[in-house]
Amino acid sequence: MDRAQESELIRRAAAGDREAAAMCIRAHQGALYSYILRMSGRADVAEDVVQEAFVRVLTNLDRFDPRYRFSTWVFTIARRVYLNMAQKHRPTPDSEAVERATDRSGAADAGEWRSELSSTLDRALQQLSETQREVVILFHQFDWTIALIARHLDLPEGTVKSYLHRGRRRLREILADSEWLEQRRGNQQS
Repeated sequence: MDRAQESELIRRAAAGDREAAAMCIRAHQGALYSYILRMSGRADVAEDVVQEAFVRVLTNLDRFDPRYRFSTWVFTIARRVYLNMAQKHRPTPDSEAVERATDRSGAADAGEWRSELSSTLDRALQQLSETQREVVILFHQFDWTIALIARHLDLPEGTVKSYLHRGRRRLREILADSEWLEQRRGNQQS
């Protein structure tokens, strides 16, 4: 959907049109769930955060500034909900839940190998600092620009670049030490 269509949908939703509100939610629900799932490593946390985020979005539609992207505003609200929740209850990653949810969403339906790789990557992401993990996910999974991530996290662009560089380097180290990748390398050499 283009920005004009999205603006019209938001205007209608703010005026009380339930169908327009539902369309706004459907347009961003999958990406937002995937983002929070990768951040938290837990399907139950992602579901709770996304639900609460959309309650806040719909409650505050009149506060949305149309000069900015709606998706950025929604992600910012969800991020704040997640950070507040994480401060109260430090969630522990559940790689199996991430894998099952990823499989349900169709992102890893290419077979066992892809599922194993996804699970390995999810475990590796959970070993990064929260900011590194968020920058890596937004940049690589959602194709956000450095400038957009910097605005979203309220950080200078240079700092975002540093987090991205260090996060990638740390992921390479973690994945290089991964048993699963070692097994795959052994299978290829056989």
